[in-house]
Amino acid sequence: MFEKQEFIKPVYNLKELPSDKLPQVILCGRSNVGKSSFINSLFNRKSLAKTSSTPGKTRSINFYLIDNKFYIVDLPGYGYANTSILERKRWGKLIEDFISANKKISLAFHLVDCRHKPTELDLQLNSFLIHEKIPFVIILNKADKLKQSEFMQARKNLEEIFGREIETASPIFYSSIKNLGKKDVLAKLSGLFYG
Repeated sequence: MFEKQEFIKPVYNLKELPSDKLPQVILCGRSNVGKSSFINSLFNRKSLAKTSSTPGKTRSINFYLIDNKFYIVDLPGYGYANTSILERKRWGKLIEDFISANKKISLAFHLVDCRHKPTELDLQLNSFLIHEKIPFVIILNKADKLKQSEFMQARKNLEEIFGREIETASPIFYSSIKNLGKKDVLAKLSGLFYG
């Protein structure tokens, strides 16, 4: 289980999508929320996904094949101001079209930086996932940066923006550095694909 991980391809338009019928787990969130580090830490690989200190670097939809059973699909981050409006619209349309037309998505991991309140863009993404009837889990990422007393506040911030019903999405505090939450995420994937 989780023994083989392989970067398959970057996709820049929907004609380039893999043609097989394998299920997909999508990763979505703001630029610089740590999606690449999340992938690497999840599978104990230092450079499976390329990390960058420059937000907005990922401009493609990146497909990672796991055990020839399912894909982890890393979507471009949103909300990075240092890209042109045209470029941001192009990314947004690519992501929306990809999610809307895709019947292979089994789950979405919505990554949120737990040090800050979720933004309007986070709320829009969450509403979009609900509208498209895609099951999702909120990953409260970068949890190693929180003091013990701040965990409760991070949950309150989540409820304040998304509403109390967000608890049904079973938010998971995650740290790529301390491996906090890793067992919970792997258990979620295991239940879906190895049950």
